[in-house]
Amino acid sequence: MILGLTRKQLEDGAQLVHATVAATPQYSWPLLNERAGTEIWVKHENHTPIGSFKVRGGLTLIEHLKREHPKLAGVISATRGNHGQSVAFAGRRHGLPSVIVVPHGNSKEKNAAMRAWGAELIEHGRDYDEAREQAAKLAAEQGLHHIGPFDRNLVTGVGSYALELFSAVQDLDEVYVPVGCGSGICGVIAWRDALGLKTRVVGVVSENAACYAISFAAGKPVETKSAITFADGVAVRVPVPEALEAILAGAERIVQVSDDEVKAAMRDLYRCTHNIAEGAGAAPLAALLKDKGRAGKRFAVILSGGNIDREVYLEALGRG
Repeated sequence: MILGLTRKQLEDGAQLVHATVAATPQYSWPLLNERAGTEIWVKHENHTPIGSFKVRGGLTLIEHLKREHPKLAGVISATRGNHGQSVAFAGRRHGLPSVIVVPHGNSKEKNAAMRAWGAELIEHGRDYDEAREQAAKLAAEQGLHHIGPFDRNLVTGVGSYALELFSAVQDLDEVYVPVGCGSGICGVIAWRDALGLKTRVVGVVSENAACYAISFAAGKPVETKSAITFADGVAVRVPVPEALEAILAGAERIVQVSDDEVKAAMRDLYRCTHNIAEGAGAAPLAALLKDKGRAGKRFAVILSGGNIDREVYLEALGRG
């Protein structure tokens, strides 16, 4: 099993998640199938309480932290938005203060949502990775527990959506998963392996934030100088070595998509399903539509979230 996770640990994580968050649906939309010329199942992680799959990982991670450190004073983490909402959501349930560091220029509406869930918000740095470094520094200064971008307990929670998908839809040939720091794709790989399935797992990144694609090709972690992309959920410069190791062991390939391709996929999802997808949430469909390496008849795409500022979404929707 990847990351040393057992089937029992994955099942325990799913049980923790499902005690709070209902399973999200997966639908095969006829108009979207026509658009792609194949059968596609959309896993609707935009239908969680925070509008993103990240809520699952926060629940399991905070639960484990509270068990291990009952007198924990608070937590701090960095995010572009969805992970921060997850930490704040779970922290609120446990009465645990949360501090979230975001880069300057971050999504206004994601910032507002994190504050609404009770987080103290700090703006720092030009991108996610600089915000992450600041969060680690503040953790030491303020006596807070630093939550990094990747953790095995996060994966056991996030992976619960893969269990739902694989239980609901049989004989999937390939699943396309957006890759930010890697918890989502690692959860899919873990459950694929635990269930003994042959489904191929395809990672998706932005061509403007391609550290995981470059690292996958090199077989080792490779940082990029920038990660400026419309799809902020995958805007990462520095790959997580532990996540990369699991991806190298369990993923079929990684597909890069452009910002324009992501915006076109957002329009397709709205036109064909009337669902709102943020950039990272639309990236898997964008990858499937362009991927000449795909083989099979039945595919799934992870619509990882629908949190996008209104004016940004309208700009993307109005093109084409």
